[in-house]
Amino acid sequence: MIKKYSLKIILFLLITILGACSSGKKLLEQGDYDRAVYTAVDRLKGSPSNRKARQTLTAAFSYAVQRHLKRIDEAKLSTAPFKWESIVSDYSALNNLANAVENCPACLEQIPDTRKFIKELDDARFYAAEERYNAGKKLLAQGTRESARTAYDHFDRANQFYPDFKDVRKLLDDAYLAAVLKVIVEPVQVNSRLYQLSNEFFQGKIAEFMAAYEERSFVKFYSPEEAKKIKLKADHLLSLSFDDFVVGQTYVKERIQDVKRDSVKLGETAQKRPVYGTVKARVTTFEKTISSSGLLDFRIRDFNNGRIISQEKMPGTFIWRDVWGTFNGDERALTEEERRICRRKEIMPPPPQDLFIEFTKPIYSQLTTKIRGFYSRY
Repeated sequence: MIKKYSLKIILFLLITILGACSSGKKLLEQGDYDRAVYTAVDRLKGSPSNRKARQTLTAAFSYAVQRHLKRIDEAKLSTAPFKWESIVSDYSALNNLANAVENCPACLEQIPDTRKFIKELDDARFYAAEERYNAGKKLLAQGTRESARTAYDHFDRANQFYPDFKDVRKLLDDAYLAAVLKVIVEPVQVNSRLYQLSNEFFQGKIAEFMAAYEERSFVKFYSPEEAKKIKLKADHLLSLSFDDFVVGQTYVKERIQDVKRDSVKLGETAQKRPVYGTVKARVTTFEKTISSSGLLDFRIRDFNNGRIISQEKMPGTFIWRDVWGTFNGDERALTEEERRICRRKEIMPPPPQDLFIEFTKPIYSQLTTKIRGFYSRY
């Protein structure tokens, strides 16, 4: 049994080895020289004396280097925009190939003289950053929000290629401020003649959402006070108002039910024999529901001309329930659930402010989805 198991392992390893060799050679024949190099390197790390893998490595490495150098020469002669980015890619690929060989002793025996293009890659990164930097400056000078948005992307790419290239960090800030959509958010209005209700919870949740949203977008939200203080030239005005709501609409439902249970032991005879019979009771169940619901009016206006860009009514409902009961008769006739209900007493409902908060929670979910969807285009 052990011998048979060992034979299976040997066959599996043999198939794997042959597969690795053939896959490297196949990649070479298909012209996928880089992958052929990496496949051969992996093979030689596990089997340093593998002759086919050595042959594949030598040929694939030579072809890969020639191809990348040819691409670099062609790109340098090209007038294509952002040509230095492809040059960066090719120099990086050349250095990665050299690193792969240097980290494999058997590979170094086969290719002892690898070359890295450290300075060339650094220069290419500089020129790639310069291309993006210059493109960004031209767009930023156009003075539109859309061009500033694209300029920001160019400056960001420049900073990726060559961190802190010239004054790119300052230009990133300038482009962001020019590209960002500025939205004044008015405080949530709660109009009620019956209750003194606070919008603090709802307003706070909205503020949290907007602060988190700003970090990932080109939209910035301001309070009216902030906008006034910095003399903001806003783009949009976002207003929210609970203009139709009811808090604490109460309903009480009473249900009377006669219940009974058969085969209940009622007592014993003089001879100590059990006497069974039917027990009865009348159960009265009370169910109180307090319904709170309303509509949030959501509007986005163009700050400059007052035109409504988007408007929606968002509904929310919360129903609070309490159930209790009483019974007359024999408790043994009741089910466990009926006993539990009859042991409960009527409790005080939540105050109006808590009910108001609860029905705003589903509205908050709708609101954040709407804001996220609307401003995703900017």
